[in-house]
Amino acid sequence: MNNSLASLHPNPGWTEPECDQPVGKHCILELYACNADKLNDESFIRTTIATAAREAGATVLQLISHHFQPQGVTGLVLLAESHLSIHTWPESGYAAVDVFTCGDHTMPERACLALVHALAAGHYKLSSFRRETALPGS
Repeated sequence: MNNSLASLHPNPGWTEPECDQPVGKHCILELYACNADKLNDESFIRTTIATAAREAGATVLQLISHHFQPQGVTGLVLLAESHLSIHTWPESGYAAVDVFTCGDHTMPERACLALVHALAAGHYKLSSFRRETALPGS
């Protein structure tokens, strides 16, 4: 059976050419002009990234985080479907997010949108691409 990931995935964000070996979708999110207090609150970040992962339809396996001195938080949600990570720079109002989910039941863009709202981003940049096991055209 030769299905494109677009036909398998409930989110119509798949616009790349068809491939024979789809694995999942990878989203890179940059958040700007965020609330600095939220970016520096480890407990808030932990809750927010776990909630965002669930919003994507993913299964949370483990959550780890670290608060840096004097500021900043790194968090990682290990998912049955892969991962969600965030790194914050409160002094700049900036956060870098990486969401990779495998399977056709997850929607990583939903996790990204949840983070945009939760961190009160003034603006953001979202890039997404398909992960696949074979080179296109091979």
